[in-house]
Parts: sequence; C-alpha cells; structure tokens
Amino acid sequence: MRLNEIDYNGSAPVDGYGPGFFRIGGTLINGPVITGPLGTKSWEGFTDTDALIALKEHVDVIFVGTGADVAHLPDAVADSLQEAGLAAETMASPAACRTYNVLLSEGRRVALALIPV
Repeated sequence: MRLNEIDYNGSAPVDGYGPGFFRIGGTLINGPVITGPLGTKSWEGFTDTDALIALKEHVDVIFVGTGADVAHLPDAVADSLQEAGLAAETMASPAACRTYNVLLSEGRRVALALIPV
C-alpha cells in the first residue's frame, strides 16, 4: 500500500468538531467559523454575509454547514450570495467538513462556513 501525504495548499483542513466547537488546522474555535484561502476566523453566522462575499475572487464554491441538520440558507443570505456570483452548497456541518477536506486536498478553490452542531 502506498501512502501519500496530503497537501492542502496553505489552507487548513478541519481536524474535528463537537458540540459548539471546531478544530481547524490544530486551532480550537468555539462557535461559528469561516475558513478558506483567506484564513480561519470566527464568523457571526448568517447575519455576516460580508465575510462570505469577501471570498468571491478566491473560491468557486462555499460549503455552508448549517449545524446538526441540513437547512436552507435564509433568503437574504442566498440572495446576497447570488448577487455576488458566489455558489453556495448547504449541508449539515459534519458533511460540509468532510466535503471541504476532500475538495481542499484535491486543490479545489473552496471555502467553508460552519454553524456548530
């Protein structure tokens, strides 16, 4: 069996998550978080669309983890992202973490915005 080291192209993968927190690139962050090519930081949640729109020149898609269960984006958020020309895929936060890590390891231009489980 051949093992290859994964290169995340300078972005930090999601190492783990639990009730109210995420571990991204070895750093523990409580509450909602956004990560991608511009780094990792706390996020204000769906009221903070500016943080998502700031990624528009750097990513092709933003994965939005909506917590323990999948939910639709609020209409105002979906409209803002569409007007900015950003593609967003919503899913439960655990699935969003896994999808982000896989596509990040493939060198894809992705970002991740997460609401804790």
